[in-house]
Amino acid sequence: MRHDRATTVATLIGGIAVLLWSTLAYLTVLANGLPRFQLLAMTFSVATVAYLVVILRRGLRGLDLLRQPWPVWARGVAALFLYHVLYFYALDQAPAVEAQLLCFLWPLLIVLFSAFLPGGALRWYHLVGAAAGFLGAALLISGGELAFKAQFWVGYLLALGCALIWSLYSVSNRQHAKVPSEVVGGFCAVVAVLGYFCHLVFEKTVVPEGTQWLAIVALGVGPVGLAFFVWDFGTKRGSLPVLGALSYAAPLLSTLLLLATGHAENSKLWVLAIACLLIVGGALLASRDMLFRRGVAAAAGAA
Repeated sequence: MRHDRATTVATLIGGIAVLLWSTLAYLTVLANGLPRFQLLAMTFSVATVAYLVVILRRGLRGLDLLRQPWPVWARGVAALFLYHVLYFYALDQAPAVEAQLLCFLWPLLIVLFSAFLPGGALRWYHLVGAAAGFLGAALLISGGELAFKAQFWVGYLLALGCALIWSLYSVSNRQHAKVPSEVVGGFCAVVAVLGYFCHLVFEKTVVPEGTQWLAIVALGVGPVGLAFFVWDFGTKRGSLPVLGALSYAAPLLSTLLLLATGHAENSKLWVLAIACLLIVGGALLASRDMLFRRGVAAAAGAA
């Protein structure tokens, strides 16, 4: 894929989602005690309000952006809602470490699936970079210890379903590049409604207190709100292989944030060091096209 300036900028904008998703675990810890579907519904409600504020700054005409064909809505709502539902149940049906690891195959799948897009080209450094990132994430999440067991196969399949849903959604965004990213706000509204429905059916309401309210707002504005918007923009106009490799920085940054705030036990230094090397090195390798183009451009300007 040719990396012009617009592609590079779009890739960097999409990368903001990775930074925001790295705060997800920390903010979820702060919201601990709230039922899953209730938390899903409330955070997506905050995201919806935030999107409406942005859209309505253009006046009522901004709402016209939400007028999209039903397949666009079906694809977006299904991806956002089903991903979270499968993730919830995967954690119920399998050990958290293995479930999260299988779920985090989605960046690697993005790299692989992007090769099948028109004009897509899978280079060796894209694949090696993404694979290195996955190995680093696996080491970080597992602490160097994994124990897949046959009795948890249902949970493993659900986690793989998460990876497949998010990777296919992200890659298929390229085919919907003309759909404005603002429509993600509409997706969030529908997901919030579905979340409230599931909450009322399956859960008992818990009234949030103190930091839980702050966590809900922060989640809705950041990892659930702005993150989906910039990810939509990045996957439509940026480099999918690079975004896939960069995504493995999320568990690394998340772990560092949890350690810094005292919400996680100190990891083995060798695990953290090797994971960091694999993730950062893999991201740099996968970004070879983009970095090389910028280097050539700078050299040409100096000349």
